[in-house]
Amino acid sequence: MGVFQKIGNALARLMYGRNGVDQLSLAIVVGSLVLDLVSMFVAPHHLWLGNALYLVSIAAWAFALFRIFSRNLTKRRSENQRWVNWMWRMKSSRQNAKARHADKAHKYFTCKNCKTICRVPVGKGKIVITCPKCGAPMKQDEDTLDTWFSSALWPFSTLGWPDKTADLEYFYPTNTLVTGYDIIPFWVARMIFSGLEHTGQVPFDTVLIHGLVRDSQGRKMSKSLGNGIDPLEVIDKYGADALRLTLVTGNAPGNDMRFYWERVEASRNFANKVWNASRFIMMNFDQNEDVDYENVTADELTQADKWILSKVNTLAKDVTVLMDSFDLGIAVQKIYDFIWEEFCDWYIEMVKPRLYNDADETKAAALYTLKTVLIDALKLLHPYMPFITEEIYCTLMGDEEISIMVSEWPKYKESRNFAEDEAKVERIKEAVKGIRNIRGEMNVPPSKKASVIVVSEKEEVLKIFEENKVFFATLGLASDVTLQSTKENIGEDAVSVVIADGTIYIPFAELVDIDKEIERLKKEEKKLTGEIKRCEGMLGNPNFVNKAPEKKIAEEREKLEKYKGMMEQVKERLAHFTKP
Repeated sequence: MGVFQKIGNALARLMYGRNGVDQLSLAIVVGSLVLDLVSMFVAPHHLWLGNALYLVSIAAWAFALFRIFSRNLTKRRSENQRWVNWMWRMKSSRQNAKARHADKAHKYFTCKNCKTICRVPVGKGKIVITCPKCGAPMKQDEDTLDTWFSSALWPFSTLGWPDKTADLEYFYPTNTLVTGYDIIPFWVARMIFSGLEHTGQVPFDTVLIHGLVRDSQGRKMSKSLGNGIDPLEVIDKYGADALRLTLVTGNAPGNDMRFYWERVEASRNFANKVWNASRFIMMNFDQNEDVDYENVTADELTQADKWILSKVNTLAKDVTVLMDSFDLGIAVQKIYDFIWEEFCDWYIEMVKPRLYNDADETKAAALYTLKTVLIDALKLLHPYMPFITEEIYCTLMGDEEISIMVSEWPKYKESRNFAEDEAKVERIKEAVKGIRNIRGEMNVPPSKKASVIVVSEKEEVLKIFEENKVFFATLGLASDVTLQSTKENIGEDAVSVVIADGTIYIPFAELVDIDKEIERLKKEEKKLTGEIKRCEGMLGNPNFVNKAPEKKIAEEREKLEKYKGMMEQVKERLAHFTKP
């Protein structure tokens, strides 16, 4: 751990209050430092202004310190006292237990010949000195101690203690211990007082408490019930990565989880998804060795490229924050959803026409994006599925990297924040999903393609669809795409998909059951009615309007206008189909 990281961790602990890190105090401290620097430069030219800034910085320092200690001291004092009381009660209870059960103490003897171990109660009858199996002499074990006391020495004894080794100096104390709630008094407490006694330092500053793994009925696994699961059996069947992912997915710190074989199988299927997607990408690298995809610039990227790069960029930021706060289950769920849905089901399908077309001038950009996103996704997934990510990464990078474990963790980059392009592609996704839903409701086979007509009065909307026409052929099963500002030349039997600021029409009347289309539109009308009522209720609530952030209020107003526009289009279509 570097010096600056240690300083940062110390400041974070100092700022930590009942609601986490006190960001305001941190901001005040940083602001006061800035004022100090500014006053130094201003003072030679404007003495009175420099002195004023200096006084303000001193006041800011004082206020920050007041906030820090007023927020923390009371809470920490109570927590410390609670810990002391707990330790004292544990000590007293164990002393009482020892006194009550002194007569139940045992001595252990080991056979010198066959190594048989015998346990003999102290003070109960004649002590056995010969082996009951072979008759050979037995020796009393002189080094008998509660296993938890030897386990408590683990943080420093494994590093060469009592010698002052380089490992001990570098690795002790560590920062985080991960353990179950059932052994806090047995192990955690003993490690703390053993560390203080023998080294003068607490062995760790943070303890992450996790729950227990129970069987599918919620029972604790035990020999008597015969419900235990051998991890090696799970690994043999589904792999270690699948087991690791299962144990962390959907599980909050401190909560027990139930073990289901179906969940492990689902994790194995995800591993297969990652493997197959990676193999597809690397196959296209091999087939396009003459394409220079390493030197692609931002100007060469398409909207789809920018969309997925922006998505994985935001993902890196979110996952880092979640892992730092030990929300491991939420973090891996975000990674899972991104890889499976956004990357595999959407982007890879989007770029296939570009990869298969040798004349496509954007092929290099597609290959660059595939590799960049895959590398970042593998790094984010690595803590959860280390084996498959290591194998894919080393194969992908060749001689460039030794191991994914020593590679740089993905960081958020403002240069990859393509919010506008991201919003445009999300609009296309919404349209494609609408087309797929209609085809699914009408049981239209994938082999049957149909024309798609996009109608919108807004030129910017039509432009978005013009730039992304190619996606509708592969993702929306469209034979062709027509863009127009009016409903001219659209048959009355056309099926519609209502989108924001427009409508998509699909003229396959021969495949459409009109009654089912009316039923679908009525369901959409009911759904939109509920959303409009919800938005109007929130915006009509004085508590929400007066207390909520302006950004949130603006978002709700925008949603309301969007839903009202969609409702008008739905009612228009219903009137069209139900007219006499």
